[in-house]
Amino acid sequence: MTQDRIPLAALEDGTLFADRHIGPRPAELARMLDVIGVGSLEELVERAVPDSIREANPDLGLPAPASEAQALAELRGLAAKNTALTSMIGLGYYGTVTPPVILRNVLESPAWYTAYTPYQPEISQGRLEALLNFQTMVADLTGLPLANASMLDESTAAAEGMTLVRRAGKAKSNRFLVDADTFPQTVAVIETRAEPLGIEVEVADLENGLPDGDFFGLLLSYPGAGGAVRDHAALIEAAHERGAQVVVAADLLSLTLLRAPGEVGADVVAGSTQRFGVPMGFGGPHAGYLAVRQGLERQLPGRLVGVSVDADGNRAYRLALQTREQHIRREKATSNICTAQVLLAIVASMYAVYHGPDGLRNIATRAHRMAAVFAAGLRQGAVTVVHDHFFDTVLVEVPGRADEVVGNARDRGINVRRVSADRVAVACDETTTRDHVRKLWASFGVDGDLERLDADTEDAFPAELRRTSEYLTHPVFSTHRSETALLRYLRALSDKDVALDRSMIPLGSCTMKLNATAEMEPITWPEFSSLHPFAPADDAAGLLGIVADLEDWLARVTGYDAVSLQPNAGSQGEFAGLLAIRAYHRANGQGDRDVCLIPASAHGTNAASAAMAGMRVVVVRCDADGNIDLDHLRSTVDAHRDDLSAIMITYPSTHGVYEDTVRTVCELVHDAGGQVYVDGANLNALIGLARFGKFGADVSHLNLHKTFCIPHGGGGPGVGPIGVREHLAPYLPNHPLQPKAGPETGVGPISAAPWGSASILPISWAYVRMMGGTGLRRATMTAVAAANYVAKRLNEHFPVLYAGAGGFVAHECILDLRGITKATGITVDDVAKRLADYGLHAPTMSFPVAGTLMVEPTESEDLAELDRFCDAMIAIRREIDRVAHGDWPLEDNPLRGAPHTAESIAGKWDHPYSREEAVYPQGATGQKIWPPVRRIDGAKGDRNLVCSCPPIDTY
Repeated sequence: MTQDRIPLAALEDGTLFADRHIGPRPAELARMLDVIGVGSLEELVERAVPDSIREANPDLGLPAPASEAQALAELRGLAAKNTALTSMIGLGYYGTVTPPVILRNVLESPAWYTAYTPYQPEISQGRLEALLNFQTMVADLTGLPLANASMLDESTAAAEGMTLVRRAGKAKSNRFLVDADTFPQTVAVIETRAEPLGIEVEVADLENGLPDGDFFGLLLSYPGAGGAVRDHAALIEAAHERGAQVVVAADLLSLTLLRAPGEVGADVVAGSTQRFGVPMGFGGPHAGYLAVRQGLERQLPGRLVGVSVDADGNRAYRLALQTREQHIRREKATSNICTAQVLLAIVASMYAVYHGPDGLRNIATRAHRMAAVFAAGLRQGAVTVVHDHFFDTVLVEVPGRADEVVGNARDRGINVRRVSADRVAVACDETTTRDHVRKLWASFGVDGDLERLDADTEDAFPAELRRTSEYLTHPVFSTHRSETALLRYLRALSDKDVALDRSMIPLGSCTMKLNATAEMEPITWPEFSSLHPFAPADDAAGLLGIVADLEDWLARVTGYDAVSLQPNAGSQGEFAGLLAIRAYHRANGQGDRDVCLIPASAHGTNAASAAMAGMRVVVVRCDADGNIDLDHLRSTVDAHRDDLSAIMITYPSTHGVYEDTVRTVCELVHDAGGQVYVDGANLNALIGLARFGKFGADVSHLNLHKTFCIPHGGGGPGVGPIGVREHLAPYLPNHPLQPKAGPETGVGPISAAPWGSASILPISWAYVRMMGGTGLRRATMTAVAAANYVAKRLNEHFPVLYAGAGGFVAHECILDLRGITKATGITVDDVAKRLADYGLHAPTMSFPVAGTLMVEPTESEDLAELDRFCDAMIAIRREIDRVAHGDWPLEDNPLRGAPHTAESIAGKWDHPYSREEAVYPQGATGQKIWPPVRRIDGAKGDRNLVCSCPPIDTY
């Protein structure tokens, strides 16, 4: 018997990456297509996707797919082009050491990075506890009672602080003061955010007091951008006397040594936790923070973890208050932020858990002493140090020599900051060594005896600003100080969660697909992770090459002409896209166009983003099939022909349907002079089949943490870049410190860093590079097949609410439980909690339609996992029938009692269903996932709001 020879080229390629990324094998896919009732993926696409937008196997112009080894080798080559000098630039970004136990067991662990937002808190207790630690850390260090579960970055946190005090205060003024000694990127983001809202930002030198006139708020920096540490107590008191509230942008590490802003009356404190073990990463992702005084807790944007109890009275954690308020309040929401930076917040919190208060104090003291000794050596060498009081940043006067000094430092492997032709700033941090100090002295042309100067030099901040209050007193910050203890703590927490490494997460609208290890590996390479975002661009040539490739590739797959990667969340992409539309209308002399049409089914952030961009929201109705009501759209467009700015739609629709009228929608809006914004959240159903920019859209944001494989990380990080057609390209976001990030006519930055969360862009680069155009198209078609397979299997048990032509859905389907609830009393909550007993994460509950479950299986799940989910849902329907038939009472059955913990079945059992039915509903098959708590009482937690670590023996 002879065997045909396989060409060497095929042997060298090995298995295509697409075969690893896509779950169903050919035989499994054939069975799925048979259930759906089509003969091939191509037939499915032809029948499901409207002819008016479908492109027949388009050439996306992407490179041929690479193997994992090839892609990693190319990334190694790009990484080698970066010059990772020692960064002493500062400006909110500092060298830090990520403890290896945290690097390996959090940042590089799929148990942490593949988790989703904890909307099912009973199976999210681990990350919720870690976030509660984060909130406690921030609250303790800032001296304020309440902090949220992280913000996107420092600059957006400060901007949120501005809008928070405006809506919470009673002052009628629209004026907001910003201290001139504030990071320039923060000033710029605040100005971008303020302008559409009619807020007048005034940057003023506040060293000698407040200016005349009314103002509603004030931003102070502590320490300042130039390094100075000032006593702000009198300024804060004066502002309060004039009816204003005060936001302080504070360096969290400095607060281990300096008096907390909350102790002198700050209303809000904002900043970054980057230097708590999170690499600079060319600007992100990092966890910003926001803390508030008592009385502002219900104004706090973003997510907030609170303490409550479960059905057995055990302590349990869940998201509190308005954690999804943008879905409910829409254009009246206080913020469009719907995510956090959870993975990075967990890294920062574990950094504090590992080091404890004394360890953090030592790290801060070391950075400060390096700066103090460095300054003393300069003074001894007759070089002028501008400020007497500073924490870690030394501002140096070098008349006419700044470029020379910066060049000297670079020659010695160190980047410092040129402030002006006459001034240079040097920032010390956890990684600064005595050798660095000596090299810096040489760069300024001085020499010194470091040990003698260390012995003779006092600290460089006044005694009255030295912190005397305690912090991080909860036992969690003193219990896990050995690596063994922390390792076990991390494992114990991750075991309380359900992430993608344990189960499919079929969340509609959220695309929880594979985050391949080959994609993740490069993000911790020092050539990428140690880059400062404001270093010379040549230092980041390799990473900027990744940026350029991604901008080009994303433009090609979406049909747009230009892309900006700056937005560091989907919500920020929405905001940036709407600002581009607004700027375009203004440039054309049509600044009065301010109406944004939004379908009733839209994601709540759409309306919130429109309001933030200064637009008036007008809702367009949906018809009985869930599609945009064209008659109502026509009448609404006619009513707003003179002031129509844009329409925001999601495609495929929020209902998971390929609407066949999308071209008509675009034409109607364009004919009236408006622009079309297409929310790219559902791009996973389009790549290789249709392109936004080719069927009428003008701008879209893309969720790289969905379609392009950046993991959700428990609720962040994310990247939400925008793609635009040519006429909007001049209005992409710019940045004051790296203007090459966008055209000079841009609208200003919407994120702190020029390229947003740049260090995770290699993930999406690797995904596109390894999939190629054919692989991306195949992934899309398989995702559509998976959704239609689930819809077909479950429709007779849980009716599918919406479908397109021919009865097909797109990449997700909505299961309607409203009739079941009306007939039996069993709710979507009951079904979602019961799925935890089956070892499965629940789909999206009650969005976009209350009383429903939205299911998105993605292309990465194989047939066995799809069937496991379908079988569980069918079994749950049989359990519902038993309630309906009276076998089990409504208030005491496995669904209402779910989820069941090991503890709950170990003691007395007085339920009408058995222990086995409770915890092994389909028999003892597979590994059991035990929920750590039973159903949580959210209302109790909101009535008795506790959002920091409670004493061990309370609550």
